[in-house]
Amino acid sequence: MKLQLAIDVLSSEEALALAYKTRKYVDIIEIGTPLIKHEGVKLVRQMKALFPRKKLLVDLKTMDVGEYEADFCFEAGADIVTVLGVADLRTIEGAIKSAKKHGKKVVVDLINVPDKPKMAKKVKKMGADYVGIHSGIDQQNAGQSPLKDLKRVRKKVKVPFVVAGGIDEKNVGRILRQKPAVVVVGGAITGAKDPKKAAKCIAKRLKGR
Repeated sequence: MKLQLAIDVLSSEEALALAYKTRKYVDIIEIGTPLIKHEGVKLVRQMKALFPRKKLLVDLKTMDVGEYEADFCFEAGADIVTVLGVADLRTIEGAIKSAKKHGKKVVVDLINVPDKPKMAKKVKKMGADYVGIHSGIDQQNAGQSPLKDLKRVRKKVKVPFVVAGGIDEKNVGRILRQKPAVVVVGGAITGAKDPKKAAKCIAKRLKGR
């Protein structure tokens, strides 16, 4: 089980500093959607150059031109990209095609997909490496959590899951019982007074489960 750090700040300097502080405890560094939009693909190159041993995920949330968007991120050093499950199937196919071409991986994010088990089965057959169960920030602010969806989809589909959405030290235990492949933590680490300490605490929970 891997710990992924979601970095959604808006400056490269702050993002790189957070990655440096937490590097000992996280397995995957995520360049979040707001961050990649604000700073661009140059940050992918910077991050990979500074942390070559870490897996680097770019949270593109691609909705169109899947192969094209995945291509330029993989070429810049990304190891994993995300594509939306609500996108056209040809868009998802394009992202998967790019990943196979570059020897990299794709997460199909099921945020806002009405029938998550059905789509999870479909993208598994298409060759997706991971299925993302994700409650976005706006959904979290409305009281939603990814746990219910994770339980429901996991019962029906055997696939590596990436789970994200409001996960912190208090609720991570309930997530871990569902055995996802990757646990994504953002604000509980990046917004902590001591990000290094917060990352260490959550990493210990993953390793000690």
